[in-house]
Amino acid sequence: MSVPLDYATLRLIWWGLLGVLLIGFALTDGFDLGVLALLPFVARGDGERRMVINTIGPTWEGNQVWFILGGGAIFAAWPLVYAVSFSGFYLAMFLVLAALILRPVGFKYRSKRADAGWRGRWDWALFTGGIVPALVFGVAVGNVLEGAPFRFDGDLRMSYAGTLTGLFGPFPLLTGLLSVTMLVLHGAGWLSLKAEPGPVLDRARRWGQAAALLAIALFVAGGVVVARGGLGYRLAGLVDATGPSNPRLATAIASPGAWLDNYAAHPVMLFAPALGLVGPLVALAGIRARRDVLVFAGSSLANAGIIATVGLSMFPFILPSSIDPHSSLTVWNASSSRSTLFTMLVVTAVFLPIVLLYTAWAYRVMFGRVTIAQVTTNPDSY
Repeated sequence: MSVPLDYATLRLIWWGLLGVLLIGFALTDGFDLGVLALLPFVARGDGERRMVINTIGPTWEGNQVWFILGGGAIFAAWPLVYAVSFSGFYLAMFLVLAALILRPVGFKYRSKRADAGWRGRWDWALFTGGIVPALVFGVAVGNVLEGAPFRFDGDLRMSYAGTLTGLFGPFPLLTGLLSVTMLVLHGAGWLSLKAEPGPVLDRARRWGQAAALLAIALFVAGGVVVARGGLGYRLAGLVDATGPSNPRLATAIASPGAWLDNYAAHPVMLFAPALGLVGPLVALAGIRARRDVLVFAGSSLANAGIIATVGLSMFPFILPSSIDPHSSLTVWNASSSRSTLFTMLVVTAVFLPIVLLYTAWAYRVMFGRVTIAQVTTNPDSY
């Protein structure tokens, strides 16, 4: 099959698409996680809890599509990254999946019985299904920035030297808390749009204000650690952007502060960390002015900016190795074949707009605030 795009361009396109899918997941399913993380703190009483749950009830299943698309894109476009991350981080991934399984079960079973104890236990299960993935996803990002303890031998057999407890170091915990705060802010933004005026909305605004301030502080703290804490990797020597996907052909070195190199070389990239800081400020302004659309817009900008900052800082690295930098996986040495990337690009160009159009239509149909009266009288409500 004749491929009209060169290999290096296709690799760049798929690197960008992976970022788009991750941001799409954060912007959609991210507010689901944030709302569930806020559930015990913004809702008091069964009616309020049911209202909060039903603000995401019609959309959470569709939002999970972005999580599946992201995993599928890694599997198909970056098979070496998929192999290393899903093998090395297996226990952490299992923890996330176990928590996510609680979400559909909690939605379906919570209101099957009127017993307060029964419903309270499922409420805590839903909270776990929100807070644990939000934390572990951020911890995973921190480990990626630090470098994962893996290496390839001469036959490209991978060995991983890490443990589950080793994933939760100081810096990964910092990025995990940043992930929690930015998703809690996003959840508060969603409740600002969907919850009826009253105590729940007021509490959501207060928690959103605290989350916005913490997100700014943790984002800045993370930047200081990256700049002064010895984090970063660089490619050494010439790089063949059209060469075969073989991590043993590249030469990489650990280089403190290297994650900031791209911003010095390409100042236009500073738009990403700027969004990461401006977004929470916009959300704060929206909360204080009681402009609900502005709150959600600000939380969306914060999520997009923080995720883009990680990707642009690390380029061209996708998953560096902390114990053998020469085994690090980059945009240039970890992709599928040229024909595979092109075929998937054609498929994506056809189906991604369909997903976006359907998602927009679904949100338009289900637009509007959820009230306690609605959920207590509608037998189809959770």
